Amino acid sequence: MNMPASYQAAITAIALVDVNNFYVSCERVFNPKLRGRPVVVLSNNDGCIISRSAEAKALDIAMGAPWFKVRKYAEQEGVIAYSSNYALYADMSNRVMSVLRQFSPSQEVYSIDESFLDLSAFSKRDLTAYAQQLRQTVLQATGLPVCVGIASSKTLAKLANHCAKQQASLNGVCHFNMLSPAVLDDTLRDIDVSHVWGIGRNLNKHLHAAGIYSAYDLKVSDAATMRKTFNVVMEKTVRELNGTACLALEQVRGPQQQILSTRSFGRAVRDLQSLEEAVTLYTTRAGEKLRQRHLYAGSVYVYIRTSPFREAHQQYDNHLRLPLHIATNDTLQLVQAALAALRQIYRPGYDYMKAGVSLGELVTAEAQQQDLFQSNATHEKAGRLMHALDTINQKMGRATLKLASEGVQRQQPWRMKQALKSPAYTTSWQELLKVD
Repeated sequence: MNMPASYQAAITAIALVDVNNFYVSCERVFNPKLRGRPVVVLSNNDGCIISRSAEAKALDIAMGAPWFKVRKYAEQEGVIAYSSNYALYADMSNRVMSVLRQFSPSQEVYSIDESFLDLSAFSKRDLTAYAQQLRQTVLQATGLPVCVGIASSKTLAKLANHCAKQQASLNGVCHFNMLSPAVLDDTLRDIDVSHVWGIGRNLNKHLHAAGIYSAYDLKVSDAATMRKTFNVVMEKTVRELNGTACLALEQVRGPQQQILSTRSFGRAVRDLQSLEEAVTLYTTRAGEKLRQRHLYAGSVYVYIRTSPFREAHQQYDNHLRLPLHIATNDTLQLVQAALAALRQIYRPGYDYMKAGVSLGELVTAEAQQQDLFQSNATHEKAGRLMHALDTINQKMGRATLKLASEGVQRQQPWRMKQALKSPAYTTSWQELLKVD
């Protein structure tokens, strides 16, 4: 039963747009032969499955399954596997978000493949048709399929999107605001509480213990009691399930708290030089992101660890945070601090499997405290050097110019395994798609 037009106009309309099987869909854009075939994308070092096509899901290949355990079965069933191509996925994400901005002036980019849009100002329109127009525009502009969930709160919009994906009859759009209260409640009864936004595995167990199994059960629970039993976030979730928008769209986000760059190694390394090369690379990547966001870091955090899964091997992990005298985004200074931290925590004789760098205490240029004893000319010279470095690497390809401490040899044991990686279709001139 549809709601009266006057009632529709009074309701907030929040849409959640989500790209279907994002990583797999990105691969299919540039390789149409993959359409209709089971495809999976693997995590760092080709470890676990992190994206599956509908055909792969139909073969009961689980999300997060270690590739080495399911590889034989998957290959027997004709599953095609790809290594993660993060540069491609990030670029495709930016294109999708750019298209979505055409459909609402109020947008929150929630994740690499999800975005909230406030459609309340368009409530006099047929929002289901508007969402279908959005889907077709994104598909035409990027080649990526999306589903849209519309509701009066972000939490309900998430569930509406879930329904849009699960029910083929909805043709990719589910509009909760168009359902009567009774029909909406019946819909929520059929959705497990684990699908509600913010309900993780541990919280799901506690809710089951309290007799709450469906989204409807959570909706009809007492909000004040849920706050006392759990926390204020749970109270807001209950109120959002009842149609009260408690979570505003974050259209303008404050400065990031940290920038993290970390990878597992392709194979274990023991020598300090290999660790220094890896830490230099990770710090360089973090420095690039820092400058892209026009931020400066006041501290550098470095950690190294062995593999906790190799129980027969000696275990070691350590970390160190070094404060910087002046907040900076100069890669030379950041790497110098990162390597100093690494040398303090490194211990010989261990098989290291992972290292990471985090830049913290981030500030904007306006909040950067200058050094009383350093001239502006020195600061400006460093800025020009970083600008030249970034410009050349953006034009000629990443790592065209790099620090010597990153290493110059072609084969480096710590490099991430990407044996099944597709070309950098959109970010490298040398790997542009060729059409015969």
